[in-house]
Amino acid sequence: MRIALVGCGAVTQAVYVPLLSRRRDLFEVSAVCDLSPTLADAVGERLGAARRYTSVAEMLAGGGFEAVVVLASGSHGETVRQALSAGYAVLCEKPLALTRAEVAALPEGRLMVAYMKQYDPAVRRAEELLAELGGPEVIRSVEVTVLHPSAESQLAFANLTRAADVDAGLLASLRADEDALVSRALGERAPREVRDLYGVALGSICHDLSLLRRFTGSPAEISYVETWGPPPGSIEISGPLPVRGRFSIRWHYLHDYPAYRETVAIHHDGGSLELVFPSPYLMNAPTTLTVVSGGESRTHWRDVTEAFEVQLAAFHAYVNAGKPPLTDVHGGLEDIVTAQRIAARYAVLRGLPLGGEAA
Repeated sequence: MRIALVGCGAVTQAVYVPLLSRRRDLFEVSAVCDLSPTLADAVGERLGAARRYTSVAEMLAGGGFEAVVVLASGSHGETVRQALSAGYAVLCEKPLALTRAEVAALPEGRLMVAYMKQYDPAVRRAEELLAELGGPEVIRSVEVTVLHPSAESQLAFANLTRAADVDAGLLASLRADEDALVSRALGERAPREVRDLYGVALGSICHDLSLLRRFTGSPAEISYVETWGPPPGSIEISGPLPVRGRFSIRWHYLHDYPAYRETVAIHHDGGSLELVFPSPYLMNAPTTLTVVSGGESRTHWRDVTEAFEVQLAAFHAYVNAGKPPLTDVHGGLEDIVTAQRIAARYAVLRGLPLGGEAA
């Protein structure tokens, strides 16, 4: 299947380029696009893509592919809208958008939102075990802890190509556009601390929201939100699960922490299912599932199959065989709504102004 890539930054170079290089049985990269000609050339060279663009509209008009993979930073709403309108299938890295309005503006089409942790073999195994236990009805609590070092330290091994060849005025205009979208989501008067929280919720915590969707369904209520430490700092979120029990998420940005670590523990009356995720940028590093059951027995389960690779294969199956993705437009919208509820609860608890879609 011929595809085009939008965005040639860190995640593309560290994750998608190696995977697409080894999965030429499924994909041929026909075109790449980035605001930076240097990055477009670097990724195009590595993947053998002769057509390299700095304009999404020009790339879509040029054609020569069946699907678009959206990997750029920021809101993806407008790029996805253009690609779907042009008739292409789309794989969009999270978040799908920054506002509900952007999602509402999307035309009908084949859209898969990329949350690779949903495709992690250990997560799928945990889902199977939870279903055998009785599903969401047996859960007492879901407890998430994320220890997040700097992106630079996580990507130090990747030898990334960097560039500073994008016009400063264009970058300023794009930042202003993105700030306007956040204002639409949270209101013009929303202060910086609420905007920062919303950014982390949609940029990182959304992975855990996507897992909650798989295990229990999205939370309909957020009871408590707190932040502390220098931005992005530490964030604590809790509330009831939609069927039974409660959830808590504790997310910590620790600049010099030795390594990324994310733990998702599902506790039920008869034991626990605990997932420990390594850095997402380390290809084929296994997530460990620990099953705690009767007599305090512990069973450890690992699979080195790369979650990003499974996700790419799922996109291929979606486009070519019609197999539904784990997250479609509706799931992507659910996470935006939950992130807005997180921002709204924080604003209410702190007596801070809030408007827009989140009000």
